[in-house]
Amino acid sequence: MAVTGLGMVTPAGTGTGATWAGVCEGVPRAATDPVLRGLPVDFSCAVPEWDGDRALGRRLARRLDRAAQMAVVAAREAVADAGLGAELWDPVRVAVVIGSGSASFENLTPLYERLFAGQPELVSPIVLPRSLPNSGAVEVALDLGARGPAFAPAAACATGAVAVGLGLHLLRADACDIVLAGGTESGRVPAVAASFAQMGALSRRTRDPGGASRPFDADRDGFVLGEGCGVLVLERLEHARARRAPVRALLAGYGLATEAYHVTAPHPEGRGLRQALEAALADAGWEPGDVDHVNAHGTATRLNDLTEARALAAVLPQVPPTTAAKGVLGHCLGAAGAIEAGLTVLALHHQSVPPTANLDRLDPDIDLDVVTKSCRALRMRTAVSDSVAFGGHNAVLAFEAVPGACAPTARTSV
Repeated sequence: MAVTGLGMVTPAGTGTGATWAGVCEGVPRAATDPVLRGLPVDFSCAVPEWDGDRALGRRLARRLDRAAQMAVVAAREAVADAGLGAELWDPVRVAVVIGSGSASFENLTPLYERLFAGQPELVSPIVLPRSLPNSGAVEVALDLGARGPAFAPAAACATGAVAVGLGLHLLRADACDIVLAGGTESGRVPAVAASFAQMGALSRRTRDPGGASRPFDADRDGFVLGEGCGVLVLERLEHARARRAPVRALLAGYGLATEAYHVTAPHPEGRGLRQALEAALADAGWEPGDVDHVNAHGTATRLNDLTEARALAAVLPQVPPTTAAKGVLGHCLGAAGAIEAGLTVLALHHQSVPPTANLDRLDPDIDLDVVTKSCRALRMRTAVSDSVAFGGHNAVLAFEAVPGACAPTARTSV
């Protein structure tokens, strides 16, 4: 399937161009967060200068939570990037698959505060529709007038990747002609930060937030909460060609597996990721040696990075140049897989692999060729993006470069 449009809102900035430039620059975006003041971990990767009122207008923005606001903005960009719009499509043939890893704690926290205070009459009537995991998908469909299938998958931090994979299946089933697929989420909520901190999942580098997210580094100690949204426009290649649309890359395969091992910890050998990667390769019709680049999940937790590296090495005969965007962007939870899928598309488009921030000393137990310090020009035809999540969910997306677009370049524009 053709990827014809991209839209992103991330800690590197609003827009695909800002995100790609920021990831290529390799400068971490973590900083002390006033929203998390007083917590054991008080820093995050926030979308800079986000103003929903300015982006969407006060009336619409006030109806939406932060994640849904970002979804509408990213979807609008993706549709414009694909050269589409209401007058250029049959709305009943346009699907929206945009999920979040959880309900909106942004809205649920004040709801419970008012209930516990014995003030149910102060609960807003829109708190429920604003809090549902399908809010992003619903609001994008409303905003764009898309009347085909619209729903929100939920697979924790693999949600964004699962949404893109489901978009592939919808197109193969001829349930639609166009899919807007992705994930959106904001983890910058005290309840979320406190819970992850109690698990020991977050980095404790409160004196050095910028150096906290360290994928695959020997001194990593946990991930950094982020927020954002990524949306991809998918079409059958013949549909895109018929309307002379630009094609950024091809989505060739998808694999999904659940480990059935533990609610939060990965299997020691990463068996779910191995299974998902093997399924994605088979779906794409590739051999393991065909993969030219890996966009890794790379959370920067001790256990996850190690098991991910083991799983990649178990399937790929020699793991190709690898990157992990969470060093710059932090962990955008349910949005991460979609954002990283978009970055994989851009890496193929530009024939350039962005660096992994904060990787100063590779963990000696990890045998990967991780790109660091600066972008690496690389001639590549194929790439995979993998996502790993609580519950043992593992998703892998396999992308191909558009034929003829394999001349290495160090560009950072889109």
